[in-house]
Amino acid sequence: MNAAIRLSVSGMSCAACVASVEGALIGVTGVSIANVNFAEHTALVKGDVAAQSLVDALRTAGYDAAELTSDEDVAEKEAAEAIHYKQLLKKAAFAAAVGIPQFVFGMSGYLPGLDSNGQPFWLAVGVLTLVVLAYSGGRFFTGAWNSAKNHNANMDTLIALGTGTAWVYSMVIVIFPELVPAMAQHAYFEAAAIIIAFINLGAVLEARARGKTSEAIKRLIGLQAKTARVVRDGIEIDIPIEDVVLDETIRVRPGERIAVDGVIIDGHTSIDESMLTGEPIPVQKRVDDEVAAGTINKMGAFLFMAKRIGRDTALSQIIDMVRTAQASKPAIGRMVDKVASVFVPSVMIIAVVTFLAWMNFGSGDQVTALAIVTTMTILIIACPCALGLATPISIMVGIGKAAEFGTLIRNGDALQQAGKLTTIILDKTGTVTEGRPSVSALVGSAGWSETRLLQWAASIERNSEHPLAEAIVAAANEKQIKFLEAEQFIAIAGHGVEASIDGKKVYLGNRKLMGDRDIDFLPFEATALELERQAQTPMFMAIDGKLAGVISVADVIKSDSSAAIQRMHDAGLKVVLLTGDNRITATAVAREVGIDEVIAEVLPQDKAAKVATLQAQGELVGMVGDGINDAPALACADVGFALGTGTDVAIESADITLIRGSLHGVVDAIAISKATVRNIKQNLFGAFIFNSLGIPIAAGILYPFFGLLLNPMIAGGAMAMSSVTVVSNANRLRFFKPKGAL
Repeated sequence: MNAAIRLSVSGMSCAACVASVEGALIGVTGVSIANVNFAEHTALVKGDVAAQSLVDALRTAGYDAAELTSDEDVAEKEAAEAIHYKQLLKKAAFAAAVGIPQFVFGMSGYLPGLDSNGQPFWLAVGVLTLVVLAYSGGRFFTGAWNSAKNHNANMDTLIALGTGTAWVYSMVIVIFPELVPAMAQHAYFEAAAIIIAFINLGAVLEARARGKTSEAIKRLIGLQAKTARVVRDGIEIDIPIEDVVLDETIRVRPGERIAVDGVIIDGHTSIDESMLTGEPIPVQKRVDDEVAAGTINKMGAFLFMAKRIGRDTALSQIIDMVRTAQASKPAIGRMVDKVASVFVPSVMIIAVVTFLAWMNFGSGDQVTALAIVTTMTILIIACPCALGLATPISIMVGIGKAAEFGTLIRNGDALQQAGKLTTIILDKTGTVTEGRPSVSALVGSAGWSETRLLQWAASIERNSEHPLAEAIVAAANEKQIKFLEAEQFIAIAGHGVEASIDGKKVYLGNRKLMGDRDIDFLPFEATALELERQAQTPMFMAIDGKLAGVISVADVIKSDSSAAIQRMHDAGLKVVLLTGDNRITATAVAREVGIDEVIAEVLPQDKAAKVATLQAQGELVGMVGDGINDAPALACADVGFALGTGTDVAIESADITLIRGSLHGVVDAIAISKATVRNIKQNLFGAFIFNSLGIPIAAGILYPFFGLLLNPMIAGGAMAMSSVTVVSNANRLRFFKPKGAL
């Protein structure tokens, strides 16, 4: 078994924690993949491993965790986060209530000095500030201690060291003021309290903004019906959806949401499938048609038989796919995690070096205070919260946005890579075309009407399983043509079929079949060539050695293929048609939809080689297909796009699934990819610039020249606001709409 386990992880405070948590999970025997989503505080683990083993490993590493096994667990997690949100708000308010009055009255000169007369007041302030550190900032000190026990360092380490140093230094000054010169006798109780207030307030704003990023999942979960009306022993009863079993008969009334996937067994209706396909027009459904969970019955009651229940329904699989993708990391995210894992220890080293530099090379009575203040400010401002949020928060929003447009992205790498594609390869049948051939022309010789020609052709093709045969039989059924009795049916692979009707020998097939049977097809050759130029497949029919006419079958081009391909060209993409069909038909299709390059008559096993050839030429290739024969090419491409209307094998082989079955989804995915990566880079630029510029200023580099020193309180506020800025910037993606999107 190689199951996927989702965990809710608490105790993570910054990007440095991500590496610690992932390391602890990877260290468990049986784990093959572990991805931690810092923005959502979850982990997705794959492998042959028990969930409890993972939880135990995280607790040993200083974190707490619980398995998320159902939507109820997710709801409990959200409820717990709501409680945590309120607690953070209270802690921020308490710390501010202690720190801000100190700051205001101190700036106004109303606070007593640090002499013997003012000592009782400052001792009381010190005790009150200690309460702030314990109540409002206790989680930082606990987190720092747990990290230290596991030989790690994280954001909690920096905050605990910074505020703890401020409090200890201030208490020493209050109790033993003579230890430092008079100019350096300053208490920093207000700085410690306000820093804690700012960081908690930043966490409050971050949690509030972060909650919006999971709206895509919440909307999908909201599409699930809670109950189903089942028919048992002739009696209709409403039961919880969890109690529905396979092959259960379920009744659906107008306006109701369908509970599970199944097949209609009685009645007909129209169903709103927009939640699955993005198409607003209801789809007509009859007996033997499939229905999907979460879709809405618009009119007419019907009965259907449950075929996929629980986590096997299409909606549940979509939810799992979106969750998995949101938890995955693109290459840029993995790079940031590595940087963050060494960032905190580096900051601690910089802080120590700064302290020693001031103590050894500084001058004046305030040198000790300056050394303490600069060290404390570095520890506070350098917290890499924004770095940890920069990538995952954008990935979550971007993949959720793609889902809104009917595009399911399986992983972060696909999201990052899609925007870099230079060439799009399109399969023809079922991708550019509908994939459902239909009779497009009937041309009979003397004495053969269209109806009679179709009757004879359908009568022998009724015994064939070929897609073209199905099209001919369907056309006859549509016109309610009576079938003739066909005998001695033989299918001739790659050529056509033969049979006997009323004692007459009938042949239906291509030129090769006619030639092998010495039948003169030249009178209809010009007609056949013209039909081929129109992307149709002509078949000759002969009766007792004489040509009766030509039946042409065409796979109709999808109504939106031309517009979607034009959008690809507008985006600067090279578009190639790759098909096993003959060159004349392929060229005709390409000409009609605006594709410049055609690679035709390619065997299924050679499609992947064609993809590799383009890649060898320096192209970044996206492959779009829907069939089993496309699976190797989809897997070989830089990004594989599978149409949701295609086979399960193709979908499993692809990186991105287009649920609507429209090529517009390819362009939408590319546009969302570019917007998401651009958003990630904006976040990373802001976070890196903030830390890069903030640390030297915090170290006091401007003090010798301009007398400017960064206040620890301002550093705490700036650090907290940087995370809020990153989250807010990522949430801008929620309003993004690809240009030209339907």
